[in-house]
Amino acid sequence: MVQSSPNQNDKLIKLLEEQLKHSNRQIEALTEQVRHLTKLLYGSKTEQSKYNLSDGQTSLFDEDDDDSFNSSEHTEEQSQQKIVYTVERKAKNRKRNDFLADHLETEIIHHHPEDTTCDCCQQAMIEMGSTIVREEAMFIPATIKKIQHVEHAYECKNCKGDSFQVAQIKRGQAPLAPIQRSLTSPSVLAKVIYDKFTQYLPLYRQVKEWERCGLFTNDKNLSNWVIRTAEDWLFPVYQRMKEMMMKKSILHVDETYGKIIHRSDGKRGNSNAYNWVYRSVLSQGPVIVLFQSALSRARSVLEGFINNFRGTIICDGYSAYDKIADVSFANCWAHVRRYWLKANSKNGMIGVNFCDELYRLEREFKHLSPSKRRKRRQKHSKPIVEAFFQWIEESPFYGNNAIGKAATYTLKLADGLRAFLYDGRIEMDNNPAENAIRPSVIGRKNWMHSVSEAGAEANAICLSMAETAKANGIDFYQYLVKLLTELPNLNIHQTPEILNQYMPWSKTIQATCAKI
Repeated sequence: MVQSSPNQNDKLIKLLEEQLKHSNRQIEALTEQVRHLTKLLYGSKTEQSKYNLSDGQTSLFDEDDDDSFNSSEHTEEQSQQKIVYTVERKAKNRKRNDFLADHLETEIIHHHPEDTTCDCCQQAMIEMGSTIVREEAMFIPATIKKIQHVEHAYECKNCKGDSFQVAQIKRGQAPLAPIQRSLTSPSVLAKVIYDKFTQYLPLYRQVKEWERCGLFTNDKNLSNWVIRTAEDWLFPVYQRMKEMMMKKSILHVDETYGKIIHRSDGKRGNSNAYNWVYRSVLSQGPVIVLFQSALSRARSVLEGFINNFRGTIICDGYSAYDKIADVSFANCWAHVRRYWLKANSKNGMIGVNFCDELYRLEREFKHLSPSKRRKRRQKHSKPIVEAFFQWIEESPFYGNNAIGKAATYTLKLADGLRAFLYDGRIEMDNNPAENAIRPSVIGRKNWMHSVSEAGAEANAICLSMAETAKANGIDFYQYLVKLLTELPNLNIHQTPEILNQYMPWSKTIQATCAKI
């Protein structure tokens, strides 16, 4: 019988121990994955912290207060006081959750008794008062009116009788329409675009409503109207906005997927196309929000759009946001917090608490000037950021589980996450871009896809107009009516500076199209 040597036994034991460690790591990772998937399936979808004061878990940054929870008696008394105050406050501030605007036309319907003769003495009764018993909203359905533009011609009868002089003729000139030889008008085009990009109503659903009003058309016609309008009249405004945006030094950028059926790159229609969104910051003037339709998510798309931009881009951790000349990148703390929240563990909540404390400070600094905000961040936020990174580096986080992914993601973007500390104009997250791109995501669920690239580009232009108008307090429908009524009759291609008067923040637009 052959006996193994002690060295062989040691090697075998070490090998088995390594295999056991590896198996334990796999089990831990799979357990973490099951916990995470179970939470996604059955748990709360909010990104709020799981642990709070009511659960007995305090923040890492709370100051010690020995009198806070000295006795259950004190806690119960505080709870009772809070309940009483809440009930009283709700009772005091109770009001209707629906109301009518003050500017609406009011029609008063009077209700008098059928017989105003006294039943006793048969004399006429005198009115003693009246009471408003209720107010109600009356809906007047939209109607279509047929408008005929007639040009009248005039001639001089006196000159006509003179054989030595040509009779003068003058002719009335109808204003040019946004789309020639079409039944549509500025108000109809504005309604179609408004309903699709603000109400998220697909074109094929709008057809029945237009028929009910008396305009018979089809979704193909509506689609062509949107594309023509976007290309001819909205695109020059879009381009002017882009020129202004590229002169700024800070931008939010994000992207989301979409579908284009007929693609020029030969890929199938179920392949992902992308909508990119670019948003300026309020500290650098009026907010501009621009969308760009693209067939890919490559860095070249971003480079092509911002080829004249010099400054800082606030973004997530996607690899395309890197290595662009004259551009630096600031990364998003909301994404970092989301990674640590997904870990759903004690260490994960420690990471969330670091992020929450930074956000608490940002709320305090929100109304400060950029220079003062930078100073406060250097004094208060920077120590927390450095403590966070140090805690991650000194902790044994590894593997492909949620906590390991959170640690790896955070350390990988450490330089970009520090960027907001050195410039008060830079936001600490990319939430403005994510909020701006949400209409594209909601719309995608309704109109599903774009048939052509021209349609996708028209969508991007119309979304840009809608979101920029909203960011500047403009009624998008009224804004579209003004653009489509006046731009076809202006020489905007030879004198593009005219378009400055039609920016959503211009005095003219603010005076005529502001939301009521």
